[in-house]
Amino acid sequence: MDSDNLAEIILEGGPEDLPNVLRIERDRIADGKIKIERQGGYEHFERRDQNALTFRWTARTKIAE
Repeated sequence: MDSDNLAEIILEGGPEDLPNVLRIERDRIADGKIKIERQGGYEHFERRDQNALTFRWTARTKIAE
């Protein structure tokens, strides 16, 4: 993993066992949304504003079987 391609983002809300800060590939946050696979589902986060790397939890979905 190329460290130049990593961004440090802040997560707000969501499950308590998720870290508040993540290092994630920049191309995964290009559209302002990310999803994190966790316990048979996904935690969805959206960028709070275009000038910050803060993402707010929006929903949880289950992985389709």
